[in-house]
Amino acid sequence: MLSIKLLLCSLFLFMCHFAISCNANKQSEYLYKFLQSRRSQKPSHGEASDGAELVVHVVENQYGLMEADKVKALPGQPQGVDFDQYAGYVTVDAKKGRALFYYFVESPHNSSTKPLVLWLNGGPGCSSLGYGAMEELGPFRVNSDGRTLYRNEYAWNKVANVIFLESPAGVGFSYSNNSSDYSKIGDNSTALDSYTFLLNWLERFPQYKTRDFFITGESYAGHYVPQLADTILSNNKLSTNHTVINLKGIAIGNGWIDDSMCSKGMYDYFWTHALNSDETHEGIERHCDFESVDFTSECYKYQSTADDEVGNLNIYNLYASPCDLAATKTGASPATFSGNNFDPCSDDYTNSYLNLAEVQEALHAKASKWVACSGVGWTDSPATILPTINRLISSGISTWIYSGDTDGRVPITSSRYSVNAMKLPVETEWRPWYSGNEVGGYVVGYKGLTLVTVRGAGHTVPSYQPQRALTMISFFLRGELPPKLTS
Repeated sequence: MLSIKLLLCSLFLFMCHFAISCNANKQSEYLYKFLQSRRSQKPSHGEASDGAELVVHVVENQYGLMEADKVKALPGQPQGVDFDQYAGYVTVDAKKGRALFYYFVESPHNSSTKPLVLWLNGGPGCSSLGYGAMEELGPFRVNSDGRTLYRNEYAWNKVANVIFLESPAGVGFSYSNNSSDYSKIGDNSTALDSYTFLLNWLERFPQYKTRDFFITGESYAGHYVPQLADTILSNNKLSTNHTVINLKGIAIGNGWIDDSMCSKGMYDYFWTHALNSDETHEGIERHCDFESVDFTSECYKYQSTADDEVGNLNIYNLYASPCDLAATKTGASPATFSGNNFDPCSDDYTNSYLNLAEVQEALHAKASKWVACSGVGWTDSPATILPTINRLISSGISTWIYSGDTDGRVPITSSRYSVNAMKLPVETEWRPWYSGNEVGGYVVGYKGLTLVTVRGAGHTVPSYQPQRALTMISFFLRGELPPKLTS
């Protein structure tokens, strides 16, 4: 158990990181520092609860707000945009003036028959607009000029209508008029606010009330996604006149879902990918009890050595090139990237674009300094989400855990260890799956859960392997395993 002094020091370092890393715009860095801040604090965080909290959620009159939220056009968008897009705020607590910002894109073809998907980025404290929408699975990406957009040919709105939610309040454009809210945020309040958002959003867009609904996300959304799903199912059972949300499934990408298994998986991944020495790995194996997360000072010493030995590389995609803005700016015209060629400087372009006054006006956002990740306080975070996932499986909710296999921060080993801890029987043996006649990754089907790898993808799977990510999510939405080779 940490002493009070050490705990305060750890939290101080965490908040210092928030102060210096806004320019880095790395949701995965926020995850790492968050985990560092709570090392060996498992007793104070506790385990997952037996079920989601049931509260009274206020649903406001949303008449006319859908049309008010319609985005006429985003500045710098390419010609030929053939789908409707919306953006704005949904109040989740009128008394405190707390509102969550969303960006919604409909499918360009047969949107009235396609499912509804909610995307959540992690952190905690990072933006689903900046990452999910602008750098991963959204319909546009930002050119190197920071002012114009180009089409993402593998956008997920090809197969679904997609909401990107900036959650909790204090993240991105989402806000509260009561600043104390920002220091009292945690897993529980985030799930409740997101649920309240959905109830009100469905009043604003009533044509989606009975639509098949799926929740997806990555990184610390390994907490957000199952907790929100659990909240939905629990509240669906209440005998009130609120909307029953037609939840069908969840998909978690490179998600932190169990402290002990994810930590062990990370350090094992380091060693098996030649990122640290045999001596360091043996020290971790000898001194770290990952089952109880009861770490000794010797364990921490070896873990710190392992972290240092990795060196200055992109641990979130081991084989990706670093950003070189100086080289980018020497180009005579805005650089554009397509297909699997992800621009490593995209964070900087997105930050520039979303801080343009005309962009914020087009999105119906409050004029503000937008940052990709915000230093919100965090009050509760269970050591494991596996009991919550088990409840979802028992409820018949389609549950996928997918993992880009070049991510070292929440690697495939972490996902495998976490799934194996659930001791689910295998129903479909491990096999390759294909996208465009190439191996897209590997899949194994358990009773109630599917584990999928995405070959050559880092922490943000749709950024690095957009075609494979679209293939994967298309089959997830259809309730089918990713395809075998057909020719």
